Order: sequence, then C-alpha cells, then structure tokens
Amino acid sequence: MSTLQPTYDNIMRLLQEIAIRSQETDRQIKEVAEQSKETDRQFKETDRQFKETDRKIKEVTTSIGKLGNRLGDFIEDAVRPVAVRLFKERGIEVHEVYQNVTMQRDGEGLEIDLLVVNDGEAVGVECKSNLKVDDVNEHLERLAKLKRVSPKYRHYKLMGALAAMVIPDNVARYAMSKGLFVIGQSGEHLEIRNGAGFEPAVW
Repeated sequence: MSTLQPTYDNIMRLLQEIAIRSQETDRQIKEVAEQSKETDRQFKETDRQFKETDRKIKEVTTSIGKLGNRLGDFIEDAVRPVAVRLFKERGIEVHEVYQNVTMQRDGEGLEIDLLVVNDGEAVGVECKSNLKVDDVNEHLERLAKLKRVSPKYRHYKLMGALAAMVIPDNVARYAMSKGLFVIGQSGEHLEIRNGAGFEPAVW
C-alpha cells in the first residue's frame, strides 16, 4: 500500500483541500443559518396571523353579541305597545307597562324587560332574540324571587311570559309546560302562542 510522501507539494495540496472543505462547511453553515432565520420569520408570521385571526374572531363574537342584544331590545319595544291587547285577550287587564325594571333588596336583585300590571295581577316578560331552554329556566328563577325582592307585589297574582323572534318548538313546549306565556311573531303581528285552555303558573 503506497502513501503520499510528506513533500512540500503534498502538504500544500492537502492544506488547499482543507481550506476548500472549510469554505464549503462555512457556506453550508451560513445556508443553515439563513434557513433558520427564514423558518423563524415564517413562525413569527404564522403567529402574527393566528393572533390577527383570533382578534377578528373576538370582534365578530362581540358584534354578534351586540346584535343579539339589539334584537332583544327590538322585541322588547315591539311587545310593549301591544301588551294591553295580548293579555286582555287572555282575560288579564293591563293598567301599566313598565320597561327595563330593576329591583334591589337586601343584597339581592333582578331585572325584568317588561312588567305588565293591573291592580292585582302582574306579568313579568323576558324578551330574547333567540329563545333557549336556559332562558326559560333563568326566567323561572327570576319570577320565583320577584316578590321577595319587591314586597309591594306580595299579594299580586304574578305570572310570567317569554317573547322572542326565534322560538324553537321544543323550547316553546318546555316554556308552556312550566306555565309561561310564549309570545312570538305570526305574520306581521305578535301573538300569544299558548292554546285557549292554557292555565298560567302563578307565583
């Protein structure tokens, strides 16, 4: 087996090869560094896009919530002027309609969208854009504590109603089964959807 003799030319050639390989290694290191920078830039851009998307989703969610509130206000404003007719058709005289009622007593409070009253009867009406079972349950809780928070209605015959733009059939049935009036759109008019023989719950 022959080996190169350590002559001056062989040593110089070996040093040149080492220098060339060193330059190639340095070039590769620089390429990896550039690729790493590009990858980091892409990660940062992706993170920025994720944050921007999250911000837009939050904006849309907030807008939808505000729209839902405005639709609820719209229903409230639509029910108030026809409440006299709606409840008179059910044998309940209406002397006064109070809107956005807030009650507080002993650290306990509640809010009711509409309170329809006469000398001995009252109907607490909750207005929603899209009625859900949770809305029914929350209103039942609200009605259950109304007389405790506002004792002036202690001797009133207190009833409840729910009004909404969108009322799924199963939610309407559930509300009616709990003794609540259900008010919804019928053509161009609002109507109480409970059957003629419906007997409201009394609190």
